[in-house]
Amino acid sequence: MNETLQPNPVVTFYGAVPGIRAPIRADASGLGTLPSRGFQYCEALRTASSFGWYVFPPIDFTLQWDGSQIIWTYNGAKAWYPLTSAQFPGFQALFDRVAPKRLRGFSPPFLTAIPEPGIIQLWTGLFVESAENWSILIRPPANLPRNAGYEPYEGIVESDRWLGPLFTNIRLVKTDVPILFSTEMPVLQVQPLHRSTYADEISNRFGMIRGLADFPAHAWERYEESIVRPNVENRAVGGYAAEVRRRRRSGCPVHIQ
Repeated sequence: MNETLQPNPVVTFYGAVPGIRAPIRADASGLGTLPSRGFQYCEALRTASSFGWYVFPPIDFTLQWDGSQIIWTYNGAKAWYPLTSAQFPGFQALFDRVAPKRLRGFSPPFLTAIPEPGIIQLWTGLFVESAENWSILIRPPANLPRNAGYEPYEGIVESDRWLGPLFTNIRLVKTDVPILFSTEMPVLQVQPLHRSTYADEISNRFGMIRGLADFPAHAWERYEESIVRPNVENRAVGGYAAEVRRRRRSGCPVHIQ
């Protein structure tokens, strides 16, 4: 992957596997899978879909799980292989040739079957780091149809303090059927998170109004503005989406302290 220079990137991906597909900005249309009305009018759906970057498998490969043992194969392999811990094909020799001498022998595994039944760890072929005080949320692609054969776990990595392989854990759901991972479909969505947004002091600080009779006046006023007036005044469909897009075009800054 050729180096792509961006000013002050929040997240930087390092392509370790030769010829790997680079991450791309996540797509507001869910790669064309969202309903046309949702794409046109539902800005909440569009925003969630386009937040972050798609990450793809480094090679086409297939897993199969019988409830006990996992076997795997890949495009160009001559057989199925029992999975314990496997290097990406040909990568260990490349790593030992290119890496500093003190690091040789420490190439990350591509696939690892961990002790819990049906769970594997997948390396995307990328290393990742982020700017100071920024972490990454690793999650399934937002609003894309899921592969019924597996389910990625979600995790938050403080990648400003930890530069290393971009891994994910995956739970296999189906048994006795081949489960294909394709370089044509993202396996993950990586999203930037400022560390302040998931601190305990933020998550523990929320309010709850328990009944309609307790709603304060400003809540009724905002409900009227958001929900009632557009219907009474027959405003055009998609007014919220249009307003959000207008603010974005105007370049309103985002402040994070």
